[in-house]
Amino acid sequence: VSATFMAGGLAGVCNWMVAIPFDVVKSRYQAAPPGVYRNLMHVVRELIQHEGVGALFRGLSPALIRAFPANGACLAGVESARTLFSHYS
Repeated sequence: VSATFMAGGLAGVCNWMVAIPFDVVKSRYQAAPPGVYRNLMHVVRELIQHEGVGALFRGLSPALIRAFPANGACLAGVESARTLFSHYS
């Protein structure tokens, strides 16, 4: 179970490291009042121009802190249930 937990945790961390810039852009677009941004690329341009590339990774730390235990537990639970069910099928 510990290797499975680690695998799930690391998978969750890798996922968020790739996904967080897209999530930041989506959240900025959704939270902006109507008319502030024309499209998602406009959000990216404005964000990088005014706040720098690092702004695309804002919120990464809390996401990673949550992702490791959450994804580790999820994968461990799925694999434990799969093992349990395979014994009774």
